[in-house]
Amino acid sequence: PAVAQLSTEQAVYHFLSGYTAKVAGTEIGVKEPQATFSACFGAPFMALPPTFYARLLMEKIETHDVKCWLVNTGWAGKPYGESERIRIAHSRAIVKSVLTGRLDSVEFEVDPLFGFRTPLSCESVPADILNPRRAVTDKSGYEHRAARLADDFQEEFRTV
Repeated sequence: PAVAQLSTEQAVYHFLSGYTAKVAGTEIGVKEPQATFSACFGAPFMALPPTFYARLLMEKIETHDVKCWLVNTGWAGKPYGESERIRIAHSRAIVKSVLTGRLDSVEFEVDPLFGFRTPLSCESVPADILNPRRAVTDKSGYEHRAARLADDFQEEFRTV
């Protein structure tokens, strides 16, 4: 999805996982996006073990009662080559809605595979990128890609 609200534990899990993508134009030899993981989104540069930073993040979230959001600026729903990246105007609208608290008052649903909460609406953002599971025509292809990504997260987390 384009945006998801995370629990404290989910935020720490995603921070520890450091999921991102290698993208053509920014990585030599990359022709299409490739999933990659880097603990704390910068493992080679961390002086201490990732769990140190994760504990610190958790303390800050709990101390300051922070709402955590995961914003996707890549693709939603269809695979690379069959769709476009999420438009920057939509990403801006999402961030603005998060910062102004507008997403606090919308209805959410829980993603059945990842467990995070996705908003059912966001001003100026199409519903199909808020919940790509509903919008795709190839449901089994989508579910297969989502399950493979979930497996990738679990496998990567074993190494953190």
